[in-house]
Amino acid sequence: MHIILVSDRLATARTITITARHLVLAVFGFALTVLAVSSLFSYVTVRHAAEVRLPFLQSLLVSVRDQETRVTQDFMRENLNAMAVRLGQLQARLMHLDTLGERLGQLSGIRTPEAQPIDKSGQGGPLISPSRALTPHDLQLQIDQFSRQLESKGDYLGLIESEMIDERVRKNQLPTALPVEAHWNASGFGWRIDPITGAQAMHEGIDFIADSGTPIVAAAAGIVIAAERHPAYGNLVEIDHGNDLVTRYAHASRILVKEGVLVRRGQKIAEVGSTGRSTGPHLHFEVRFKGAPQNPGRFLQNARQQKQTLARRK
Repeated sequence: MHIILVSDRLATARTITITARHLVLAVFGFALTVLAVSSLFSYVTVRHAAEVRLPFLQSLLVSVRDQETRVTQDFMRENLNAMAVRLGQLQARLMHLDTLGERLGQLSGIRTPEAQPIDKSGQGGPLISPSRALTPHDLQLQIDQFSRQLESKGDYLGLIESEMIDERVRKNQLPTALPVEAHWNASGFGWRIDPITGAQAMHEGIDFIADSGTPIVAAAAGIVIAAERHPAYGNLVEIDHGNDLVTRYAHASRILVKEGVLVRRGQKIAEVGSTGRSTGPHLHFEVRFKGAPQNPGRFLQNARQQKQTLARRK
């Protein structure tokens, strides 16, 4: 494109040639100018509206801020409501945990701590116009309270668990399981007429009448300290249950354990026989505390009661 310039000041006419490159540069420069002017206007109006004190711009800024504030408040309110619902669920579970802890405490004999009590009375009813929503401060107070209660209940239940484990270990170490599924009042503990000599003699255990080969099991968990042949006891097994408590199983036809092994409660350790000083197949069972013979019937009475209870249920 050619442009011819004619003027009184010019001696001759001047011709200007405009190419496509010139047009592109002109459009690009115009766009940059418009962008710079608009950016400057936006900066002046938004950043300095308060100083300029233009009513329209100030009202626009206030509206934008109010809208952002409402969005933020709505978001926080939704989250607070969700946290409040979750806290309600945690409170219900804490009440259930407290009730369970009281029951376990009664079984274990450990008193429930009176600190940080929880109201377990019935609560409910329709929700009518709640006075106000929970604030973050209220929620934090509730969380702190629940944390203290959970810590207290955790320590209490841990104590119960420890006590019940100890009690279970103690019971497992007491010889209260029947060593043979048979009658054990054939020859009781104490003074009796010796079946061989016919003279009065001390019987330091009780006898279970059973057929040869009947399984003999450990009356409690422990360590085998003897598994040997004895002149009077015949095939003998001795188990140490700790705390100076030992049980003896005599006259066995066959010994199934070795000295030094750990046996569990109810584990088969031998079979009934008539070895040693015996008049027929039976198990001679003794309980000794610090070497002194004890009446095994006192330990086995619980096992007899449990067996009778199971028989009545069947």
